[in-house]
Amino acid sequence: MRVLRRKGIWAGAALAGIGFAAMPAKAQRAEATLEELSVTSPSPIVTRPGSGPAAGPPVGVLPVVTNTFSPVTVVTAEQIARDQPRTLGDALSDRPGISASTYAPGAASRPIIRGLDNNRVRIQENGVGIQDVSELGEDHGVPINPLVANRIEVIRGPASLRFGSQAIGGVVSAENNRVPTYIPANGVSGSATTGFSSVDNGRLGAVTVDGGSGNVAVHADGFRTAADSYAIPGGIQRNSANESQGGAVGMSFIGDRGFVGLSYSHYDALYQIPGGEAAESRTRLDPRQDRLLARGEYRPLDGPIAAVRFWLGGSIYRHDETGLGEDGVDGIRATFKNREAEGRIEFQHVPVALPFGTLTGALGVQAGRRTLGTAGEAGGLLAPTDSRSNAVYLFEELALGGGLRLQAAGRIEGDRSTGTATAFPGDYLPVEGEEPLAFGRRRKFAPKSVSFGALQDLPYSFVASLNGSFVERAPTAFELYSRGAHDATETFEIGDANLKKERARTVEASIRRAEGPLRLDATGYYTRYTGFIYKRDTGIRCGDDFASCGSGDELQQIVYSQRNATFYGAEIGAQLDLIPVGNGFAGLDAQYDFVRAQFDDGTFVPRIPPHRLGGGAFVRADGWYARVNLLYAFAHTETAPIETVTPGFDDLRAEVSYTKPLDPGVYGMSEVTLGLQGRNLLDDRIRNSASFKKDEILLPGRNVRLFLTARF
Repeated sequence: MRVLRRKGIWAGAALAGIGFAAMPAKAQRAEATLEELSVTSPSPIVTRPGSGPAAGPPVGVLPVVTNTFSPVTVVTAEQIARDQPRTLGDALSDRPGISASTYAPGAASRPIIRGLDNNRVRIQENGVGIQDVSELGEDHGVPINPLVANRIEVIRGPASLRFGSQAIGGVVSAENNRVPTYIPANGVSGSATTGFSSVDNGRLGAVTVDGGSGNVAVHADGFRTAADSYAIPGGIQRNSANESQGGAVGMSFIGDRGFVGLSYSHYDALYQIPGGEAAESRTRLDPRQDRLLARGEYRPLDGPIAAVRFWLGGSIYRHDETGLGEDGVDGIRATFKNREAEGRIEFQHVPVALPFGTLTGALGVQAGRRTLGTAGEAGGLLAPTDSRSNAVYLFEELALGGGLRLQAAGRIEGDRSTGTATAFPGDYLPVEGEEPLAFGRRRKFAPKSVSFGALQDLPYSFVASLNGSFVERAPTAFELYSRGAHDATETFEIGDANLKKERARTVEASIRRAEGPLRLDATGYYTRYTGFIYKRDTGIRCGDDFASCGSGDELQQIVYSQRNATFYGAEIGAQLDLIPVGNGFAGLDAQYDFVRAQFDDGTFVPRIPPHRLGGGAFVRADGWYARVNLLYAFAHTETAPIETVTPGFDDLRAEVSYTKPLDPGVYGMSEVTLGLQGRNLLDDRIRNSASFKKDEILLPGRNVRLFLTARF
């Protein structure tokens, strides 16, 4: 396996060189005319205000962001319409450096960035945290449907400190126009998409509409998805059906110097948990969320402040976990409730001309409060907790000329977490006749973070960046105070109220190119963690209470623990236009990624994604787009104690679609796209090494999806 691993690393590292060497001289001289890809999340420093929907590259073109210090992965609206993902994990899992938890495929699948998940990956919508409980348990879905997003941005590295210590691994940001920021040129615009998937009889539909007149802009969207239990090689994955629905309305007042707006959104779903005891008990969850979001921007005519921007959001979230009890009666077994509010305001100062360059920057203040609790059989898992956070951060960028830009950023937080701590025996086995002592506890932390970066333009439209950061993360309430059974994940979770801050020191280097026939996005990184918090499997099995630990057999006992760890890896995506075809090109694309994560004693961090290598061919011309691609995952043998080896797999994919421009005056639409997309066409047995359920479930088998999207 070491030989395979080395071969994989060399293959990935060589992708850029192979692509560049393969370019004929004529192709090297050709230039693809692409608009600069606009993203909003990595930095509070905005060079120009937005005046409409963010432009993206043409269909099938690898989106590469070159004007940010840290690497950013972007999934465009066009890609979302073709893939029709039902979760953020579905939308991102095949991007270099990103995988997904796939606990309940199509329903509960949270993104994993560079091997990090849950409370190290912040998920947000339009700049405000999603305010759910998905980081508390892998069985909990994220109340975001990607079908109504304009794009999805994934921010790694130092830029994530803008959003707090819980974003130490990265930020996944779904961006849409629910709080309108522009009025369409023709007064109204929108899109509608629908599709059908064969592997699960999946049906879906989504509509977005933006409109306005004068100074008033409005937005509305809605979606609905439904799927039966999905097929796997040789059968059906029992208890894997899901459905979801929701929507939003929003309104803004837009003036010459800015805007202010408000939106309301609702989400609800019902999905089943496949595999093991969850399937036997017909376990299902029904998340519901109501959410308010306000945004605004003001740009003064003069003075030291160039712009003031704010984000404010609050939500009420709840889900019940329903299934068969030990008595065989179907009913609610557990309830999770979350109430949360968050606000952020940023002040961007005017550019300052210095003798050696131009300085731009922004100061931000962020605050939030969260109350979280459980009831029913999970009532013992986590007694009510109250978490509060306040922070201030500063970003400054210096343009030195010659294409060299420097960035420095810093953040300091004040975090407070109040809950009920429990003193368990050191061996986590019950003492006959004694109950563990429970008592109120309040922990306070002051995480500090700093980062430095350099961005340099290079010949032939390449851009290189080098970043370094030191980030601290405060333990979350459930890492501190968990103390009981979570049946849906089949775990008995024990927190540690004495956990210390987690510290990460990271260095990353990247090289990117967005223009011309060769597009490249390659990054290597190294992170040293002090006090890395993880779920340690003790090897003890439990029932529904602590007294059963050591004699029960239903639940895996895990303890939140700390050890020093090292993560390093690389993520590479490349695309090469080879042969002119019509008004487009035929070409090749390739990708490679890996992450290696070890504790200081040489043992491996559990549930790490595998090395992956992929490539294929494409044609895009005259409205047509066709692609065939194979993604190979190496067998994952770098396992933690008690963890099993995960076999490798081949995921063969293909797609063909046609986009037809239309006359809105005649058809009422400006464009329509019809296509077919195939996934896992070899019907391979795919298991996800990063999933708690990898030994119990297979991911979906061969699937063919029909999709239709209309824009107006």
